[in-house]
Amino acid sequence: MDDVFFEVFAKDIPACQEILRTILEDDRLIVEEVIVQSSERNLYGRSVRLDALCTLGNGSKCNIEVQRSDRDNHMKRARFNASVITTRSAEPGERFQDVLELYIVYISEFDFLGGGLTTYHVDKTIRENGMIVDDGLHEIFVNTVIKDGSRISNLMSCFSSKDVNTAEFPAVTKRFRELKSEGGASAVCEVMEKYLEEARIEASAEAKKSERIQAIRNMIELEVPREKILKKYSLEEYQEAEASLATTL
Repeated sequence: MDDVFFEVFAKDIPACQEILRTILEDDRLIVEEVIVQSSERNLYGRSVRLDALCTLGNGSKCNIEVQRSDRDNHMKRARFNASVITTRSAEPGERFQDVLELYIVYISEFDFLGGGLTTYHVDKTIRENGMIVDDGLHEIFVNTVIKDGSRISNLMSCFSSKDVNTAEFPAVTKRFRELKSEGGASAVCEVMEKYLEEARIEASAEAKKSERIQAIRNMIELEVPREKILKKYSLEEYQEAEASLATTL
């Protein structure tokens, strides 16, 4: 299950609730709302990956991320996402004791921690006595590759299967089958097209920026006065061109 498929999958609250009840081992957990990356309600922008940001019944939040690529520092990625969600969820003047309770559920296709476990609960501990300190951040790393016979491992098998049909996870099965239908496949393709279009726009903007920087470089090399260049280009662009010239000398 890739991140785009899961993003569409996660719009279904019962399926998300079943996943979190299993991973957080809380059969009474309630998911009240799910915000995904492409949602109009996503106020976090593109600075943080929101495969599914869930608001739970007790007011805490849980960000579920599905990661297929192993070309990143996963611990720092999870830490960064947690910090952005925490910061943007805080109200001005809010007391630290009121900072939200946040769960990070990070699902990967590989055991990057290398401990041979399906599930890793990463806690903050005092080195001198091993006491766990609760600062309101809970990180759970789960992978689909280690099969240990647990209920979480059985759930992870759904993430790595092309077809899901299990009585153990009825909501997940129902949502998976919906998305495998013609209408569900169209919804996944729609999100994928949106991201491809955003990537094309970004690439075009980056190309235009490179052209402008190169033009400034050329003018600097031709000894065009700085004041004249700044009539057409920004100071930031001028400084970037100047810096790039310095690295090539």
